[in-house]
Amino acid sequence: MPATTALRRAFAVMAVLPLLTLAACGYGSQAKDDGAVRVAAGAERTDGLDAVRIGYFGNLTHGTALVGNRKGFFQKELGATRATYAVFNAGPSAIEALNSGSLDIGFLGPSPAVNGYVKSGGRNLRIIGGSASGGVKLVVDPDRVKSPRDVEGKRIATPQLGNTQDVAFLHWAAEQGWEVDAQSGRGDVTVVRSDNKVTPDAFAAGSVDGAWVPEPTASKLVAQGGEVLLDEASLWPDGKFVITNIVVRQEFLEEHPKAVEAVLRASVETNAWINAHPDEAKAVANEQLETDSGKALPAEVLDPAWDSIRFTDDPLAATLDAQAEHAAEAGLLDEPDLTGIYDLTLLNEVLGAAGEPAVDDAGLGAE
Repeated sequence: MPATTALRRAFAVMAVLPLLTLAACGYGSQAKDDGAVRVAAGAERTDGLDAVRIGYFGNLTHGTALVGNRKGFFQKELGATRATYAVFNAGPSAIEALNSGSLDIGFLGPSPAVNGYVKSGGRNLRIIGGSASGGVKLVVDPDRVKSPRDVEGKRIATPQLGNTQDVAFLHWAAEQGWEVDAQSGRGDVTVVRSDNKVTPDAFAAGSVDGAWVPEPTASKLVAQGGEVLLDEASLWPDGKFVITNIVVRQEFLEEHPKAVEAVLRASVETNAWINAHPDEAKAVANEQLETDSGKALPAEVLDPAWDSIRFTDDPLAATLDAQAEHAAEAGLLDEPDLTGIYDLTLLNEVLGAAGEPAVDDAGLGAE
């Protein structure tokens, strides 16, 4: 079902930055190649492809992609088919790259995945795996906000109109009994849509009283003197909720299932390695962040941020369904029909081969 007019307007005004070419036409900045990962001698191409184009965001909640890139897990599984990477700053540009065919597979938050699926009438995208859970916090100025009740009347930043954290904060505010106009952000609480790169400066200047943000932005605010008022994980059953999915173009999935399976196999291997080597994985992810952005995270930000994220192959489909319902309740989506948004067939084959249990699509699988 289509997104509301308000959300479509939000997409329209989000600037798609001029970006470097990725396989003739792209929407994300090309991840730098430090030469560390090479195609193995004698390797064969997967599905006859020269390359598979993988997109992710330059933040720790996309740690599977950061580590899988840096350690060469994706390249190993793809053989002589080159794994190429693009780094995005926001969900709409990644969705546009997938829809245009300039990106094959992307690591995306739940709201961009839902919005992309709904906007295309369920024709363009599929969620094929999970990547990460958690890593989202409400951080506040402790001099101005000492309890959840004190949030009323304050200015709270979220990353973007209709994004995953924006929806989560609006839902939480409604549960407190506060009224907020989702589009304008005005109401009993003022919601300030602020890019994660800008929010720490706004917080330091006192122009916002707090922020509902993902890592590492949350830990950056804590390093500036903020305090965690609420960890979003505390609001979900078993403390688990999806923060990053693996999404593929439906056409690519149909035409190149072996390549998709190779990427999923690499993702499962990467997550297993991360969970077995958390300290080394944290350092590796930070190295890739530095390669991609030119700046590594300091330990006082990196350590708590990494500790709050859980890397998982399970897409936690029931929590994505709940998040979509929250967006509809806030007026950011018409009541969405997400039937068919998942295709976990290949992931479950990979998990079975690795001796791991299958994961569930919460009744939202493709027929």
